[in-house]
Formats: sequence, C-alpha cells, structure tokens
Amino acid sequence: MSQAPSEPPVSPLINLEDEMRRSYLDYAMSVIVSRALPDARDGLKPVHRRILYAMGDGGYDWNKPHRKSARIVGDVMGVYHPHGDSAIYDAMVRMAQDFSMRLPLIDGQGNFGSMDADPPAAMRYTEARLAKVAAVALLEDIDKDTVDFVPNYDESTTEPSVLPARFPNLLVNGAGGIAVGMATNIPTHNLGEVIDATLAWIADPEITVDQLMAIMPGPDFPTGGVILGRAGVRSAYETGRGSILMRAACAIEEIRKDREAIVVTEIPYQVNKAKLVERIADLVNEKTIEGISDLRDESDRDGVRIVIELKRDASGEVVLNQLYRHTPLQTSFGANMLALDAGRPDVMPLKRILGAFVAFREEVIRRRTAFELAKARERAHLLVGLAIAVANIDPIIAAIRNAPNPEEARKALMGRAWPADAVAPLIALVDDAAAIGEDGYRLSDAQARGILELRLQRLTGLEREKIGDELKQLVDKIADYLKILSDRARLLEVLIGELEAVKAEFDTPRRTRFEEHAGDFDIEDLIEREDMVVTVTHAGYVKRTPLSTYRAQKRGGRGRSGMATRDEDFVSQVFVASTHAPLLVFTGRGMVYKLKVHRLPFGQPQARGKPLVNMLPVEAGETVAAVLALPEDESEWEGRSILFATSGGSVRRNDLSDFTNVKANGKIAMKLEDETGASLGRLVGVHTCGEEQDVLLATRMGQCIRFPVADLRVFAGRNSIGVRGIKLAGADEVIALSILNPTDADADERERYIRVAAALRGAEDGEAADLDADLQAYAQSERFAALQAAEEFILTVTEKGFGKRTSAYAYRRTGRGGQGVANVDVTAKNGPAVAVFPAPPDLQIMMVTDGGQLIRCPVHGVRIAGRKTQGVTLIRVADGERVVSAAPILDDGAEDDAEDDAGGDPE
Repeated sequence: MSQAPSEPPVSPLINLEDEMRRSYLDYAMSVIVSRALPDARDGLKPVHRRILYAMGDGGYDWNKPHRKSARIVGDVMGVYHPHGDSAIYDAMVRMAQDFSMRLPLIDGQGNFGSMDADPPAAMRYTEARLAKVAAVALLEDIDKDTVDFVPNYDESTTEPSVLPARFPNLLVNGAGGIAVGMATNIPTHNLGEVIDATLAWIADPEITVDQLMAIMPGPDFPTGGVILGRAGVRSAYETGRGSILMRAACAIEEIRKDREAIVVTEIPYQVNKAKLVERIADLVNEKTIEGISDLRDESDRDGVRIVIELKRDASGEVVLNQLYRHTPLQTSFGANMLALDAGRPDVMPLKRILGAFVAFREEVIRRRTAFELAKARERAHLLVGLAIAVANIDPIIAAIRNAPNPEEARKALMGRAWPADAVAPLIALVDDAAAIGEDGYRLSDAQARGILELRLQRLTGLEREKIGDELKQLVDKIADYLKILSDRARLLEVLIGELEAVKAEFDTPRRTRFEEHAGDFDIEDLIEREDMVVTVTHAGYVKRTPLSTYRAQKRGGRGRSGMATRDEDFVSQVFVASTHAPLLVFTGRGMVYKLKVHRLPFGQPQARGKPLVNMLPVEAGETVAAVLALPEDESEWEGRSILFATSGGSVRRNDLSDFTNVKANGKIAMKLEDETGASLGRLVGVHTCGEEQDVLLATRMGQCIRFPVADLRVFAGRNSIGVRGIKLAGADEVIALSILNPTDADADERERYIRVAAALRGAEDGEAADLDADLQAYAQSERFAALQAAEEFILTVTEKGFGKRTSAYAYRRTGRGGQGVANVDVTAKNGPAVAVFPAPPDLQIMMVTDGGQLIRCPVHGVRIAGRKTQGVTLIRVADGERVVSAAPILDDGAEDDAEDDAGGDPE
C-alpha cells in the first residue's frame, strides 16, 4: 500500500522590519569595530595595525633596505586585509606623510603626496620600510605573548588584536574616520608632552584637566600653525568634544620701500595649500578683498611660504583680518575623541584615554613578564642540569658511551641520581631543591636532552664558570620578574622607565604655538567707553545701566524709581564705573572671578538684573561675599593691598596686583582649609586698603579688634590660610571686616573728645552741656573740629533688632591676634550681633528678618552710644523671629545725587 508523499516543512515567517534592523546593526558594528574607529590602546585602526604587523613580520625593518610598496601591499592584502589594494596603499601612504602624522610610523621613499593634495606615485614606484618608532615602540615584544592573537579572515593564520604600544599613539598621531552613525576626529599631540601627561596621571589619577593642560597644553599639529584660545581644547579634554580654532602662522614683512607683504609660513592642519591659494585669488578677483597686488606660492621641500603682496596704501592688519575671515587661513578642528574602549565605541575625555592606555600597558608588561619568567625558569632548569653534568662528567660520559642509542642514553641519565654536593649552591639559587633526593639529584627529560646536546667546549673551566655566572644572572632576573608580578609599584617603575626611554629617543620640539583668542579681547575694541551705574542687590542680582539714563535734576527733586526688587532683597551696592573697568567677585568659598563691566547684564533702572552666580562657573549653593570695582588701568593697582577675613578669625593681606590675571574659571583667593582639611569657615569680607589704615574685625558674640594694616605682612601666595586676626572664644565667629581711617590722637585725647562730643550732642537734644571751662575751650578749638570732621561711626545690629552707633575713636588699636575688646553687650534681650560696619550719617540701613520682614531707616536716627551697651530698638521682631542681615544702602535720591554731582545744574 503506497504512502502519500510528505509535505515539505514550512519555513517560519520572518518579520522584515526585525530582519532589516538586525542586519543593519550587524553591518554597522562590523564597520565600527573592523574598519573605521581606532582602538584606545594602540591608537590604530585594523588596516593600519595589519600593515605594521605585516611589515614587521616580513622583515621590512627600519635598519634594512626599503622595499617596494606593491610588495608590502600584496602581503597585507593576501594574508590580513582582503579589501582591495587601494585602501591598503592609501592607509600606508598616510602613515608615511610627515604633514599628516605627528610621528610618522612608516619611512617612505619616493613621492608620497603633498599638502597640495597631490596624489602619491603608484605603489610600484614607491618604497617603504618601518619607521624606527614603529618597530621599537609599537611592535616590540609582540612575540612574547603580550597581546591576544585572533584568526585572520580565512583562518589560515593569526593576527594581533592590538599592538603592544609603548606610548599613547591615539593622542600622538590622532585619528579620523567615519563609521555608521558616528565619526571620530582626534587631533595630534606632541610625544614628549603626552608622555609627561601620562606620567602625571600615573602619579595622581585624580589629577585635574587644568593640571594636565599645564603639562600638555593642547594639540601639536604636524603642520605647525597657531591655536587660538584654550576653551576648545579644554572642552575636548573634559568632555571628549570641542572646537579648536586654528590659524596660519603669518607675518607682515616690508619687501620694498613703502610696500608690505603678508608671508604665510605655516598653515592649519589638514588645509589644502593649493586650494587655499586658489581661494585667496578668487576673493581678490571678486573684489571681496581689496589691497592685494600679487600672490605667489614659494613653498619648497624646506617648508611653506605663501607671499601675499599688498598695494601701497593697503593696511596689512586689515587685509590679514579679512583673510582670516574669508579663507582657511583660520579654521577650526572639530575634536570628537571617539575610540574603541574594551571593544565598544565611546567618546573618551583625556583622563580616560590616559587611564585606558596605562591599564593596557600594565597588562602588556604583566604578560611579558610572565612569559620571560617562564623562559628564565626553563633556562635556569637546563643550566642546573648542565652544572650537574659538568660536576659528574666522567660517569656521565660513561653512561652515554655504554648506551646503545640516544634514547637509551637519555633514559640512563634520568634513571639514576647524581651527586649534587658540588652544585648545591647553584641549585639553591633557582629553588630546585625538590629534585634532590636522599641519594642525589634526578635529571628531568629536558635536562637529559640538554646534556646529550652538550658540546665538548662547555667542559672547560672557563665555560663551567660561565654556566654559574649565567645561572646567577637568571636568578636575579627571576627575582625581579616575580617582584614585577607581585608588586604594582615595581610594575609601574618599569612602565615609567619605558615611557621615559621612548620620550628620550623620539621626542621632538612643539610645532604649534598658542595665542589668546582674538575674541577674548577684540570685543572691547567694539565697545564704546561709557560710564555705567552698576547695581548689586543683597541677594546677588546685578545689572548695569548707562549713567546718561539718569537725567540730571535740581537738588531737592523727587528722584526716579530705581531697581524693582522682590521680597527680602534690596539694593546693597551702587557705583559708577566704565564699561572697560574690571570687577573682582569673591565668593564665600574663597574663589575670585574677574568680569569687565560690559559683560554684566544690561538693564533699565526698574529692572532687577540677573543673579551674579549664574554668570560665573561656581558650585551650587555658592554665594557672593564681595564685589570690588577697580581702576581700568591695572598699573594703578600697584601699591594697593587687598585684605581677606574668614569667619574662623583668619586674615590675609595680598598685593592687589596678585589678582590682575584671573582666568574665566576663577582662581583661589583664600584657602579655607588647614593642613588637616579642617574648615576655617567662610569668607566674610574683602576690602582694598592702604598701608596707613586700620583693620576692624567684629564677632557674633560682641567682641571686636582693631589693629593697623601694617601689622599684617603681605603674603606672596594666594593658596594660604593667612594668620590669626582675632582669638575667638568657644563657638564665636567673625561676622564683619571693616577698614578704618587712622588717627594720631592718643588714648587720653580720644576719651576726652568722646566725652565732649557726647555732651554737645546732649545739648542739641535740649540738655545742658555739662562742661567745665577747659573742656568748653577744647570744644571750640580747631583740634576738636579736625577730629570731629574725621570721626567715623561703627554701626552694630543684633538679632533681636537692637542697634547702636559708636565712635570709631572708642576702639583702641591693639596687637593682631588678641581677644579684642567689647563691641556690644550681648544679652538674651538683644541677641548676638549680625552686622557691624562703618555707617556715615547720610546713609540708610536695611534690615531683613528670617520671617521676611524688612525695615529701612536712616543711619542718623540710630542712637550714638558707647561700646559696652545693648543699643536701642531698630526693628520690632515677633517671638521666634530674628534679624538675619543688615546692610548700608543709598537713600532714594542717592543715585540721582551722584548724577547731579556729575553734571547737574547748580541750584
């Protein structure tokens, strides 16, 4: 009975979308990993790695004759890289071009192209061999099991997955490539700087990018040129991406009488010189750039030289700026530091690249050491056998002679124990004591074979000594190998030594130099000098408003509305400064930032402005401690001092000129930690001062101290905690720093003046002045009038809303570092002090409570009292509420008064 034919199996349905996605991802990863991206360890793409390995394997070494490029390409294509000869030859040519590679890896002979994008000669005409740096620093030790080998494309042989590079080639020679959905563009660097940066990273893996940039300031292109600014470099090093602005090296030279020429001697990296000259010629023909009379390319094998002759009346600077704007004489390098890290593509900042290389080199050295250790132990084992044979030469020869064949001779040597007393010290050196039994030493198979192959000349006395010497040397090597494998510090010594050796042999001077970016300072040439009214609020909002906005008024006018502030905020500082004047902004954490007035946000009088901390690269939660407006001419800073005070009682004095150079990311103004890392508090005050003035420090618990500025030495550095200004008791802290004018009155005269002035103020209030005739005469004297004119008053405000004014004459001068004197009597009624500052009678004060209440009152209405008093009520606070801050402010017409003085009509 016949059976029905079975139906063919039904293939499972395939989702086309899933299949396309999977196939595309497989293709993309193949391109990314196998073609387009370099490995972070050796900095090479697969094609470059295969070319170098094939040349090393084929013996095309740096100290041997050049070989035809076609032969090298054939070797690579036939065994390792089946992607066509043109792709291999193009990659090989680039590695030989000194204008493409900062450190060429191939030594080419013949026409390998030019900066004009001229193609190289055909591979049958050119010759090549490995450059010495490739043989010594990339391929060396590859035969010592230092890297993994993988099957080649047809699995007929193997190839290295990475080369055991001895220097960070990814940074030195850079890389460029386009993969699927991603691209890499890594600039070239100076070998010596890269190695120094690597050594610095090894010494301190937590090193900052700024510290690394002090060692390796940026790329070093093979064509030289100029890098403008450092912002792009810093971005590339910190994030892996950044735009680096490059410019040609140009000079304006006088070629004939009254005739100038712009001479270009270096062009930006990867710029086609022929197209650059063609572009300049087109701009001249199109009349885009006028003033050029002639253009010549005088470049030769000695270097680049493009001569741009100018017309007689042309300005060289103007024409050069036009060339920078319209031609590739100024261009940018878009750094995108994408590389394969552990087989995965990733954007790698500088520190990560250095870390990946160091980790790779540690693995290479560890594997090489294990390989050499095995070889050394194998050789030492063999030498012990030879030493046994030499010590027992007669019975050894007899055993060999009596054997019928070599195999029996080997068995005879291994079958008995040999006396080892004479060579026991050598055996102990290699720790081979386990082979010694009670009856003697047992030879291994390798030792027996070595003895059978022993030449008769090794039996002489000199050769026997050589065996012992070699064995001792091997013992020393084995001990060092074991230490390298067990002690990372010793391994790092080897790594550092190899890096330094590469630098010593292959380092070259830097070619690319740095210049400050024109955009960092040329913008001021476009900004008109104009006086601005700068307004700063208690909460740190800032703005600038043209002085001309405030119309001049007659005295006694109503003024105009000022800044609109929110609750718990008020104007705390107003000053007039030029748009080009610098400001120093100090934060509570001891940092200082420098801004020009024209960089402040522009605002109308009613505008609030913007938070100053948002304009600065400050950490979250950082507050502004002080804003100082300084003269535009920094030469006027000489001879002035700047004084810092912390809540922990420390003070420090520096030359104001120490802060002329402040970078965009700021600098440390005051160190706020001691040697143990303990906090010294926060920055509470910054003031400029003169040598003849006095310092007043006030504390929360009512103490204060006054001492001369001259008692505080000028510190040479900024990264210092300073010295003690006041000795604090318990949990007390400094809350205020003030600068007072000096007086030549002694203690008795100051006390006399205070008593007379108090009596006179009482008379003004309707009380009779209780003064004898002598004091009455003193009150009418010129001396009294002089002291009265120079008198300053110190205003103190406490948490419970109390306050008082005290004559500065009541604060005597003492030595720095003492406990000071009482400033206010702190009791449960008035609470601790929250603000202490000099307050002229024409100012007002603003007080803010933690409940959001504000009060504004004139200073002249605050009672004048002695130091050891509680003060009077300035603001009534609710139960549980307290005053958190108080500051002097200008009254409503103060800004307009300033303008009236600047140019208002006289009354």
